[in-house]
Amino acid sequence: MAEPAAQERFFTAPLVIILVTVFIDLIGFGMVIPILPFYAEIFHATPLEIGLLQSIYSWMQFFFAPVLGRLSDRYGRRPILLISLIGSAVGYFVIGLAETLTIVFVGRVLSGITGASISTAQAYIADVTTRENRAKGMGLFGAMFGLGFILGPAMAGILSKFGVHVPFYFAAVLSIVNAVALYFFLPETVKPGATNEVRSANRIAMLFESLREREFRVVNILYFLLITAFSIMTYAFVLFTAYRYGYNAEQNGYLFAFVGVISVIGQGLLFERLVRRFGEATLTSIGCTMMVISLFAFPFLGPQFGGLGLLLVTCAVLSIGNSFASPSLTSLASKISSEEKQGSAMGIMQSGASLARAVGPMIGGVLLNNALNRVDDATVTRTFWTASALMLVALFMAFYAVRVLRGHHAVANAQPTAR
Repeated sequence: MAEPAAQERFFTAPLVIILVTVFIDLIGFGMVIPILPFYAEIFHATPLEIGLLQSIYSWMQFFFAPVLGRLSDRYGRRPILLISLIGSAVGYFVIGLAETLTIVFVGRVLSGITGASISTAQAYIADVTTRENRAKGMGLFGAMFGLGFILGPAMAGILSKFGVHVPFYFAAVLSIVNAVALYFFLPETVKPGATNEVRSANRIAMLFESLREREFRVVNILYFLLITAFSIMTYAFVLFTAYRYGYNAEQNGYLFAFVGVISVIGQGLLFERLVRRFGEATLTSIGCTMMVISLFAFPFLGPQFGGLGLLLVTCAVLSIGNSFASPSLTSLASKISSEEKQGSAMGIMQSGASLARAVGPMIGGVLLNNALNRVDDATVTRTFWTASALMLVALFMAFYAVRVLRGHHAVANAQPTAR
């Protein structure tokens, strides 16, 4: 009788430790986002080159995340997380010390190759939670993202006063501290002999192979569209606010911190309650709808129309929509995957997400760049409306997913019953 009670425990020590690990890691990652475009402009980078600089990190993740996810299934989560954090620290130091744009690209490549901590951390959460509590675990994982994006960008804005390279040094130190704490305190969850053989197939072939199962295919395509649209916005946002509002790195840091606060509210407080009532598939549709509307509205915003107030409202709607859709899809992917393939499933899903984060900034870099290598009203409109159109496609797919996933036993058993 004691065994079921033990299985129902949610806030175990390993779960708390991995959430803290993700939080510290995301502080460092969040510091880079608002500062990187301004840092690149020191080397006279164009909007297109800034887009490529952001995308190269995700290109590396796309090719290396699946193999690291499989290695975590075979050798354990701890060594992979440790390698990821050390690699991130090296990449941040290289960027901070860079004297040319080429060296900045090298730093981004190094960080991207070892930047598989997200998928491995998700697999770890799947290891230490039951299927019934998995949505809650993924919601808290998303909340750690939000908390990291509260402190990270705000700290980047403050530290940028002492030099635009200082946030990169601070992020490197955070990664080192995080690696040390992980080494001493995080227990392993993968049991020896309980994992599958690691395969060395082509990364793209692995991704397409995983799409043979209809349920997993629907969830992954939806996630890909969502991440692509959101990464276009993330890339364009800093250049948009600098052009339309005249905001600098510090002010953009505070804006990203605001988005982080809203993300915590959405994923930490609202997500669990709403997913119990509506289910992950339906909540994905709601989130996609909010993202379509908010992305479409961005080109209309400015000091003469709505000012800062309407900008914050639009950012809040976008953040809440993403807070509903993103953890819903990761929870669904985990539920429809077998227990022994959690690391592989999360690795493949994050590989697709890395591809989306690579494609998104490249699309944004082309759309936001005019013939003079500058941003103007027309480029802003076509960039954000392209992201909105992608989310509209995702919305129609989400409606389809509600019907497709209803027949899957692991999802159907967890869906709320109609009253």
